[in-house]
Amino acid sequence: MKEFGGKVAVITGAGSGIGRALALNLAARGSELALSDVDEVRVAETAAQCEKIGATARHYQLDVADRAAVTAHAEQVRADFGRVNLVVNNAGVAVVGTVEELTWEQFDWIVGINFWGVVNGSKAFLPHLKESGDGHLVNISSVFGLIGVPTQSAYNATKFAVRGFTEALRQELLGDRRVGVSCVHPGGIKTNIARDAQAAGGKDRDRMAGMFDKVARTTPEEAARTILRGVQRKSPKILIGPDAYLIDLLPKVLGARYQRLVGLVSKRLLS
Repeated sequence: MKEFGGKVAVITGAGSGIGRALALNLAARGSELALSDVDEVRVAETAAQCEKIGATARHYQLDVADRAAVTAHAEQVRADFGRVNLVVNNAGVAVVGTVEELTWEQFDWIVGINFWGVVNGSKAFLPHLKESGDGHLVNISSVFGLIGVPTQSAYNATKFAVRGFTEALRQELLGDRRVGVSCVHPGGIKTNIARDAQAAGGKDRDRMAGMFDKVARTTPEEAARTILRGVQRKSPKILIGPDAYLIDLLPKVLGARYQRLVGLVSKRLLS
């Protein structure tokens, strides 16, 4: 997929952040857009902004953790647009807390959205991507899919799972020229994910969000450009931001010793 003009792009979590930035970027390039989010007001705003640019955009309210709803959504998009060329499984949430502090409900919540949401979207849209003859699947993991971090066990678990799932799927599709597959590992991106996160064990979510804002150096617009450049290059692994490249190196250079370093830094930041 070298050009995006005239292609149909599906983006989950398109109500804000990277999802909205991707939608606007693709709208400017002439793509037709099927945009979804659990927050219908937010995604309707994104669709309206895309239409102002001159793009065809439809918005859908969608809970990606609901498998039946995602399956029906894929069929609806195929019926509405006639084809599907690009799918970005972007919807995601966060929860902060130690393993002991996190509740079972919080584990179920984040796994349902971050992991099953990606699996649901991949399986539901894969036949349509193949049918297009020029398809690409993008699954959003994280730098926390590259290293483990204290108080991020649930988030780590889902993002490592997305990475493993996506890398395995890509290998299954090697030699199939109809569909490319990319796994994305953003570093600190200036989005609402920290403010929308759940916090366990009485942790101060606003304080956590403030700390995140200090280290989040990359804009959603920069992230969108990097992702689409990776799609054009058929990159299997897309790192976003200088921090992502540094974090990617840690386990390669230090091996398991990176855990002590990250643990000490995290303890200092959280104290």
